[in-house]
Amino acid sequence: MSITINIYYTGKNGNAKKFASEMESSGLTKKIREEDGNLRYEYFYPINDDETVLLIDSWKNQQAIDFHHASPMMLEIAKLRNKYDLHMKVERYVSDDTNENIDHQFIRQ
Repeated sequence: MSITINIYYTGKNGNAKKFASEMESSGLTKKIREEDGNLRYEYFYPINDDETVLLIDSWKNQQAIDFHHASPMMLEIAKLRNKYDLHMKVERYVSDDTNENIDHQFIRQ
């Protein structure tokens, strides 16, 4: 089981993209990806919304997420969110590996 959190950061005047860019250039994303239990930490840009950035953030379990949330990096992330005046929408998903073989037939390799 893994937990994936989709975070939609929305701002104005390109601030969401500036935030994602600064997260990358500052090395924060590299540090997060190196945390124990992190499976994925990637930013994407929706094709139909220039003011939103999607973060796909996946973790091995809730304990790994709790450790991440208690880390000093969260303060740095919060400062950047405030700097760029971003608002967030969050979706949370828990993996269901029971049908993995069934879904495989629809995936082109």
